[in-house]
Amino acid sequence: MSCKVAIKFVFLVGILIYHKPVFGQINDSTDAKSKKVKVLPVPTIGYEPETKTQIGAVCLFTIDIYQDSLTRVSNAKVEFNYTFRNQIILETQWSYFFRNEKWFSDGIIHLSKYPDFYYGVGSNSSDNNEILYESNRLIFDVGLYKNLKKKLFFGGGIRYLNYFNLSTNEYNPYNELKDFKNIGLTTSIFFDSRNNLLNSTKGSFLKMDAGYNTGSNDYFTFKLDLRKYFTFKYGFILASRFYNSFVFNTPNFYDYSILGGDKYVRGYFYGKYRDNNLSTIQAELRTPLLWRFGLAFIAGASTLYSNYNDIDNIRSNYGLGLRFLVDKKDNVNLRFDYVLGNENNSGFYIGFGESF
Repeated sequence: MSCKVAIKFVFLVGILIYHKPVFGQINDSTDAKSKKVKVLPVPTIGYEPETKTQIGAVCLFTIDIYQDSLTRVSNAKVEFNYTFRNQIILETQWSYFFRNEKWFSDGIIHLSKYPDFYYGVGSNSSDNNEILYESNRLIFDVGLYKNLKKKLFFGGGIRYLNYFNLSTNEYNPYNELKDFKNIGLTTSIFFDSRNNLLNSTKGSFLKMDAGYNTGSNDYFTFKLDLRKYFTFKYGFILASRFYNSFVFNTPNFYDYSILGGDKYVRGYFYGKYRDNNLSTIQAELRTPLLWRFGLAFIAGASTLYSNYNDIDNIRSNYGLGLRFLVDKKDNVNLRFDYVLGNENNSGFYIGFGESF
């Protein structure tokens, strides 16, 4: 979401008053064990400076094909949005465990056409550096991992990113803001003992990811993602995350480490601050409230830098979230977060499952 005024509503009529999500069943049995795929369709309408008014729909899936104690529940989503600027956003995303978790796959396929803001490269970007540009975007990022033992996985993936038909309606002072495409190969090792991918209450997650990208530019990436979850009395949960992203050499403009967005550092417009390296620590205290509602208290600190000698600007974020439990059996929340950052940055977010 933008640091500018941005509002997004999700209509939950029928979901709030009906105690179960819509179910897609594999067979005709009404027994709970037959509900191997649950589908939650959610119509959306929203407004953002980048897109103006937008309407669309998202189908959220929780998948329990094997229904055994050794295989955790998988999830996926298919989302479509259309804006009054004749822009189209189509995306599908998944995290899937095969039987007995011998293999795991995740990925995203994204196709879109919409305007965005660019502020240049560096940790001290401001609204004075802002330029509006339009582009078509194709993202294909798929990984497959083998279980080595218990919760330890090793594997790799392929990613293809293409920003094309990029144009601006004003003077473009940024030489790097132009059409780019690249293909990358990644190798990853991770340990994942979380009890729920969408709403973890215990366990830990540690992933190291190294990649080589070639195309318009050649560069290397390395990412470290560490998460830990603690459960206390009365349903209180502390979720923590330490995330680092490092880019070596000069990447395409869209592939720098970026501070902001719902996935990493809420409270900052995704794309306003970008540089080679990002380090962030985030924490949430999640508490039950009443009936299916809960609260989340959000806080974090982050820094963006070209090299270690340039670490001189720590950006904080803090906020409050509301949770609504849409699926009791698989413990899946619908999330509403409002988060503040430094220098009048802020963001309002709606999501299916937790940010981390």
